[in-house]
Formats: sequence, C-alpha cells, structure tokens
Amino acid sequence: MTVPRGHVERLEDGTEVRLGVWIMNQKTRRPKLTPERLAALADLGLDWAA
Repeated sequence: MTVPRGHVERLEDGTEVRLGVWIMNQKTRRPKLTPERLAALADLGLDWAA
C-alpha cells in the first residue's frame, strides 16, 4: 500500500485524519514498535511492517 504523505482521509462524521503523516510516523518508529503493533500493521497491508 502506498499512501502519499499529504493524504488526508475524511471520515463520515466529518473528522479528518492525516493518514499519510501517521503512516510515515509509524514507519519511522518501526524499530521501537512492539511485535503486536507490527503484526497489526502488516495485517492492514503495510509491507514494511512484515
């Protein structure tokens, strides 16, 4: 899955989530993430978390 850093996801309730920034932060923090968090991210389709 490739998400541009500037991507903003708009939810049904009007809330905006800066998904691109969040994914980049998770990727940067990969060495510090728990195995459970990495497994959850991999389940969501993030290849770098596998």
